[in-house]
Amino acid sequence: MQTDKTANLLWRLLDSDAGYKFRTSPVTVVAAVVAVLMIGAAMLASVVAPYDPFDLASIDLMNSLIPPAWREGGDPAFLLGTDDQGRDMLSAILYGTRTSIMVGAVSVSFAVLAGITFGLLAGYLGGVVDAVIMRIVDIQMTFPAIMVALLIDGATRSVLPREQHDRLAIFVIIMAMALSIWPQVARTVRASTMVEKGREYVQAAQVIGRGPVVIMVRHVLPNVMSPVLVIATINLGVAILGEATLSFLGVGIPASQPSLGTLIRIGNNFIFSGELWMLLFPGMTLALLVLSVNLLGDWLRDVLDPKLR
Repeated sequence: MQTDKTANLLWRLLDSDAGYKFRTSPVTVVAAVVAVLMIGAAMLASVVAPYDPFDLASIDLMNSLIPPAWREGGDPAFLLGTDDQGRDMLSAILYGTRTSIMVGAVSVSFAVLAGITFGLLAGYLGGVVDAVIMRIVDIQMTFPAIMVALLIDGATRSVLPREQHDRLAIFVIIMAMALSIWPQVARTVRASTMVEKGREYVQAAQVIGRGPVVIMVRHVLPNVMSPVLVIATINLGVAILGEATLSFLGVGIPASQPSLGTLIRIGNNFIFSGELWMLLFPGMTLALLVLSVNLLGDWLRDVLDPKLR
């Protein structure tokens, strides 16, 4: 019975307008397949990866800088070669992709939560609340994510003990990316809320005595979620790319915890010595991941935006 319900739901999704646009767009189908495969492999890195890059017992410095298996001097045990620490590049990329996706998803989730909260308050209450929140948004949007990350990193390094710096590096990136994304969500939710609060269903809820919080959460919020989903999907790729940029600059995930940004940073140090695979493979992984997520975001925008139908 449960299988039949699941099959019927999938069929209805494929037979809907969104499913039709998905099926008739080869680019979107390929992007979805690539994104699912990459995200699935990253989430199952502990099962799929040939080695554990965090297990010091399995890392041998004598295996450092081994080229990919198809090149001269390569080892079939290391399909994509090894890095300067002797870690298997394929395993490091899988674990690094998982870290990058986790940072991007968590930062976007925090940004969406904060943006929805303040956007609803600004759009529905208006007046002084709207003015204060929007001025904060304007100020926040003048600071790029890199500057925010540098400020947060400098503050934490000056306050916390040195041994906790690497442990809290991931939280610095998450906070920096969330602070750079939430103003976009807040602006979008505010604009949609200002339109929705003049609708008849909101006025009817006010007449029967519903409180502002109930109206915002139960009535207005479901009707402003479509653009939020589009922004969240597109900014997931932005957050992943931002994490890679910050880690490349050294303000991010430490080298002992591989992410795509740290792998690219390490590979960049060996670009002139001939070990191009250390930079090429993580860079290609990052490009494919961000491109596939952005293409899915474009498809979701086309589906949810009535002006584009």
